[in-house]
Amino acid sequence: MRWLAEHYVLSTDQIAAALFPSRRSARLRLARLHQMEAVSRFVDVTTGSGQYLYTLGPLGVVVYPSAFNDPNRADVRAPRSSVERTERIIGSRKLRHLLGTNQLFIDLAAYSRGDGNATLARWWSEQHATAVFARSGIQPDGHGVWAAGGREVGFFLEHDNGTEPLGTVLRKLRGYEQLAAYGPRYPVLLRVPGRRREQHLLDALAGVPTAMPIATGIHSEHPAGPAWTLTTGPGLRRWLHELPSDHGPDNPATNPHRFPDDDPGGLDPDR
Repeated sequence: MRWLAEHYVLSTDQIAAALFPSRRSARLRLARLHQMEAVSRFVDVTTGSGQYLYTLGPLGVVVYPSAFNDPNRADVRAPRSSVERTERIIGSRKLRHLLGTNQLFIDLAAYSRGDGNATLARWWSEQHATAVFARSGIQPDGHGVWAAGGREVGFFLEHDNGTEPLGTVLRKLRGYEQLAAYGPRYPVLLRVPGRRREQHLLDALAGVPTAMPIATGIHSEHPAGPAWTLTTGPGLRRWLHELPSDHGPDNPATNPHRFPDDDPGGLDPDR
């Protein structure tokens, strides 16, 4: 429910992969939660899979009353009910984009379940990261901190479905330049549908100095593995934990260990 409060929507497969030993056990638990009205569900019409997509139900909204309410705009009035919140999510033009963004973090969470040395230490939504880093004006699709291989790497995700001109994607990097002047210098992950679009991005950024590390990757490759190409070193694909990352000044506004009220969004369902 905490994940649904922040990230709006998750599919049956996503929930099963991240939190359950099998899809069957996930479906049984989700059916019970739906019966209790802790979650609401509707059929996925974005991918044709026919599986259920889950949002917070009436009980879930009571438990997490500070849930992000509108995936299209963070500044609109709060919904009057969980039904209205669900309707906003179902009708959002960003529904497919939300599922794609969440998939990267779900893949990392699922990977860490099988590797005791890997942890998704933080998972923030677009609205959460935008609010925390408001001074810079960035609006990442997601922000996380990944620990593996003895290293801790913060990152910002820009999930691209190939529907925007490359110029629009590149203009999003301006805010990160401002953030690098005073805050953390985390890699910006430009995740795109295929190799051709990735190559176009690499060509556009070749020789362009950036304050933040920029890495490209494609949707079909596992994000924990050797899926990332730094624009400064396009000949080598790197694991996520190998990307350069700097937490920045030791203050609560930028350091992932210094948020006094921060829930990192990790895997502990009882937190």
